[in-house]
Amino acid sequence: MTLLLPVLAFLFATALVAAAGMRYAAARSSVIDRRLAEVTDLRAPSGEAPRLKNVREVLKKVGTKVPRSASEMGKVRLRLVQAGYRGEEALPMFYGIRIALALVAFTAFATPLLVRPNVMMGLGGSLLGYVLPGMVLARMARRRQHKMQLALPDALDLLVVSVEAGLGLDQALLRVGEELGTAHPDLSDELRLATLELRAGKGRADALRNLADRTGLEDMASLVTMLVQTDKFGTSVAQSLRVHSDVLRVKRRQRAEEAAAKTGVKMVFPLVFCIFPSIWVVTIGPAAIKFVEVLFPMANNIHR
Repeated sequence: MTLLLPVLAFLFATALVAAAGMRYAAARSSVIDRRLAEVTDLRAPSGEAPRLKNVREVLKKVGTKVPRSASEMGKVRLRLVQAGYRGEEALPMFYGIRIALALVAFTAFATPLLVRPNVMMGLGGSLLGYVLPGMVLARMARRRQHKMQLALPDALDLLVVSVEAGLGLDQALLRVGEELGTAHPDLSDELRLATLELRAGKGRADALRNLADRTGLEDMASLVTMLVQTDKFGTSVAQSLRVHSDVLRVKRRQRAEEAAAKTGVKMVFPLVFCIFPSIWVVTIGPAAIKFVEVLFPMANNIHR
């Protein structure tokens, strides 16, 4: 009987542990299934998903039918890549959005929906709708370039540390791309894409030049030129990167000083048109009201 109690206790504890493990495994498998369903879109789609998909398909089909030259396609595709849209459907979607906005604007201005019907206003509205997506795309590309411009000195410092620690340039680019994933995702994506091109067998010079073209940054182009020349002539990569990092730091400080110097000029317009009128109303308004109350009766008495 004394030997049976420890055996029963051991079996009971084993059963408890097994039950807890099975429950944890079931919960984990349900979480994994749910995440897989979210990724692969196996769950029942919402009411708006099919409609949005149909709209995208229609815009894509319209965009593929639009006549366009090869040079224009190259420029638009480069601008889309610089804005972060690298998919094959990005170009036809962009042209489809252009045509759709032009038609909507023509309908709004040439019919009595908003204003009186006017064909010239409809043509002007359609031109505005056709040009507006290009302006928005250019603004998105500039905003993304500005983010990468601010992140480039930090990335270059990490690249210097990685190269001086003994990593090769390809491995250092991959490491820096991974480290910048949270703080600077745009530059991280570009660096990872460059490393993927290197793994695919593309030459280092070509992959780096593609990186400069995708970002559209002058500092990135100068960095790529420096790396290509360093690789060509066999000089020290770490020393060249350190010198270039110091140069980028100086450039960033100079840009900040330039922006601070422009602040006074930019503040003139809101001061003149927004702040000064209110100051005049507050300071001179009561005196002007008193002036009118006193002088107008005196002028009336004099004329009488």
